[in-house]
Amino acid sequence: MSDFITSVQAMAELVGPYLYLQALLIALVFIFFGKIADWIFSAMLARIAKRSATRVDDEIVELLHRPIFLSFILLGLAIATEHIDMADLPEKITLSILKTIAILIWYHLFFGLITILANEVRKTPKNKLVRSGMLALLQNVGRIILIALAIYFAFLAWDIEVTAWLASAGIIGLALGLAAKDTLSNLFAGVSIVADSPYKTGDFIILDTGERGIVTHIGLRSTRLLTRDDVEVTIPNGILGNSKIINEAGGPSQKHRIRIAVGVAYGSDIDHVISTLEGVAADNKEICTVPEPRVRFRSFGDSSLNFELLCWIERPVDSGRLNHELHCAVYKGFIEHDIVIPFPQRDLHVRTMPPGNN
Repeated sequence: MSDFITSVQAMAELVGPYLYLQALLIALVFIFFGKIADWIFSAMLARIAKRSATRVDDEIVELLHRPIFLSFILLGLAIATEHIDMADLPEKITLSILKTIAILIWYHLFFGLITILANEVRKTPKNKLVRSGMLALLQNVGRIILIALAIYFAFLAWDIEVTAWLASAGIIGLALGLAAKDTLSNLFAGVSIVADSPYKTGDFIILDTGERGIVTHIGLRSTRLLTRDDVEVTIPNGILGNSKIINEAGGPSQKHRIRIAVGVAYGSDIDHVISTLEGVAADNKEICTVPEPRVRFRSFGDSSLNFELLCWIERPVDSGRLNHELHCAVYKGFIEHDIVIPFPQRDLHVRTMPPGNN
């Protein structure tokens, strides 16, 4: 690039010892080559962009079109300004203005690039960044970083010492961090939840504090649960990040297994008990056939033979209702098939009777 600039300056001197005319020629040459570079660059990228099915690359090409051309113009004007050999102060001010304009141009480019990429991600609502609201945070953080870099380079363009400003910003940031430590704790916990994905919107979870319900929203600061009482509970992410969470909709399948424990009297036909329990599960249309229901003889109790009916349901949120239905069906099925459900009994043996009693 330096050889090209030297060649342009040498060519400008061919018009004679007229500095302003030479500066004008330098600016015109850079405008000309800027137009050519813009045309070549845009044409090449447009040809590549046509091969894809999305509009993202087309929008990026359109975004790059103006900054490339304007950058050549500003470079030509800067070289022309130095070629005129102005006084130090006017030259410094002119070059600083040109640098500032260049910073604003490229700031606008990257700002638009962040917006394009964010809008493209929003087209897929199932993306966890979109569901959790993390996309908006990342977009705002990117914009803040972009603004900070633009201000930093603007200070450099005007030869302003930035060390003191950076030190002040560090002190202010430390003070804000201490003042908002709980908010920052929830924020970082929200980032961790989105990255780790222990649960997602629509899952049925149970917390170690007893709250249980469907996750309706995962935000940057908190998570919301809708309980079975139709009460929405808002829990700070900082608490969830340090809690034990049972996700009943997690795993490779969202199906949930429910257990119906029941005891029958000693002397009962265990094969008959097993077939009766299996029939109860088969009669309920909301019980999954894959995996199929099963019955297990668990233990010999003090007063009963203890069985357990294991069956799967499609949604964990239905476990309460189906537990009720299966318990009712088991009780009615045992009455119908003359299976006795025992209750605890004690035999009392009296060795001696008080005097005067028969």
